[in-house]
Amino acid sequence: MSEQRMKSSMEHEKPAPRQTKHRRVFEHVLAEIESGKIKDGARLPSEVELVKQFGSSRPTVARALHDLQNLGLVERKVGSGTYVRKAQKQSESWRFGLLIPGLGRTEIFEPICGQLARLAQKQHHTLLWGDFGDKRGDADPALIEQVCDSYIRQKVAGVFFAPLELTEDKDRINQSVITALETARIPIVLLDRDIVAFPRRSRFDLVGIDNRRAGFLITDHLINLGCRRIDFLSRPDSAPTVMLRIAGYREALLGSGIAPDPQWVHSGEPTDEILVQRILADGATAIICANDLTAANLMRTLDSLGCTVPGEVRVVGFDDVRYAELLRPALTTIHQPCSEIGTMAMQVMLERIENPAFPARDILVQPVLIVRQSCGAAENFRFSPANCRNAG
Repeated sequence: MSEQRMKSSMEHEKPAPRQTKHRRVFEHVLAEIESGKIKDGARLPSEVELVKQFGSSRPTVARALHDLQNLGLVERKVGSGTYVRKAQKQSESWRFGLLIPGLGRTEIFEPICGQLARLAQKQHHTLLWGDFGDKRGDADPALIEQVCDSYIRQKVAGVFFAPLELTEDKDRINQSVITALETARIPIVLLDRDIVAFPRRSRFDLVGIDNRRAGFLITDHLINLGCRRIDFLSRPDSAPTVMLRIAGYREALLGSGIAPDPQWVHSGEPTDEILVQRILADGATAIICANDLTAANLMRTLDSLGCTVPGEVRVVGFDDVRYAELLRPALTTIHQPCSEIGTMAMQVMLERIENPAFPARDILVQPVLIVRQSCGAAENFRFSPANCRNAG
């Protein structure tokens, strides 16, 4: 990717949604650390002091500090308090490669990569960007292995890899990349998705949202709105994250006493009018889409069929991309904290380099439910859990 495009993606990163109480505490303390106002090794204000400063509860403050600890930014000493972790001295800078085939089409990767770029610059590392896209922004599979080979020749210290999806050849290409990097003994951190389908798990670190919980959250939201028949739509050859979202969807249905019918889960193109007509004719009243792009295309197809959203069928998605709020009706979705994912990914990569024998880890950021009009929620609707906000 060109330096100009990288700069543009960083400058136009989507603003974060309205903050929950624990996120407000988290962001404040994080800003104090990153600005140097709270020095390395310095003690943070106590939980009691933070409770008083923010007018929050003790559990809320504790959760914020726990999130900072998970990022490796602070360490909590029993009986003493919470301290900023001292930065380890590093005798050399690292060169990392980004292998993100979906960068041109999946919006979540631009802010994730933007955060990785900021952290690399701050920590005096180098981040190499590969460009795999055609004119439409789709990944060109022929270029992915070439860029991987280039990274190996340049002896990068590690590669951030978002496995290819939505193509029949994805498994072969993903495995080819993994094999080449492993042979060269280059550490790999997976972003957003694994290379194998759930419930299997690969041997590599993975950083993303808790997709199973995300599937549960958005399904449970529809159930609370009175939905008893809820369908799930994804495109063929989708990433393994979709299976995790479906697992959470099924758990939410079962937890509410609704037997999930396998016929409610569909694999097909949201632009396929025949498929959509069949789903509607079968009695669907709410459709969960595997991502926001699928939801947007489905809403367009429903409109062409004269079916109103949310009047006749409710539609929701995942990712909270920039245009989700601009759709009419605005899309209810799951927000991905992309900057936090980028921060965690860099931390995991540095730890992997230092400790190559560590077992593989799932570093999962908590998803946030964004309630808008497409789900049919009333304007005065308020959802109680802390990991949800109403966007009006």
